[in-house]
Amino acid sequence: MLGQIRCMSATSPETTRGRILLVEDDPEAALFAVHVLTKRAQFDVTHTADPAVALRLAAAGHWDLVLTDFEMPGMTGLELLYALRQVAPALPVAVATAHMPAGMTHTALLSEADAYLSKPLRIDQLISTATDLIRNGRKTCSTSGDGG
Repeated sequence: MLGQIRCMSATSPETTRGRILLVEDDPEAALFAVHVLTKRAQFDVTHTADPAVALRLAAAGHWDLVLTDFEMPGMTGLELLYALRQVAPALPVAVATAHMPAGMTHTALLSEADAYLSKPLRIDQLISTATDLIRNGRKTCSTSGDGG
């Protein structure tokens, strides 16, 4: 069983911009997202293509945001989101997909995730979504007293 994931401390100087766990099985999409988030937005990004590995990484460290693809082998982004919610209800999670899965609407996905990103990802949308979710997540952590 995974341990409780604590909120990232907003005052930690080495993580001023934030730590992002990227879960993406498409190598080109992952390379693009990592490049944009690290080089243009100065976030600390760790990437894995495997959702099960992502759960282990999430349990072992402090994260400001999880950005996950929706369609991946072994576990969907929504299944990953549900697993993360069990151990870290306040951890912001954004889900990206090229097309909405059958039977799910944009509204339904947003009722579960903190943000929905449409693929192909746009640079401005990726940076602004990550920035906003990290800022809001840190506010939630600081008011909940779980500052890490």
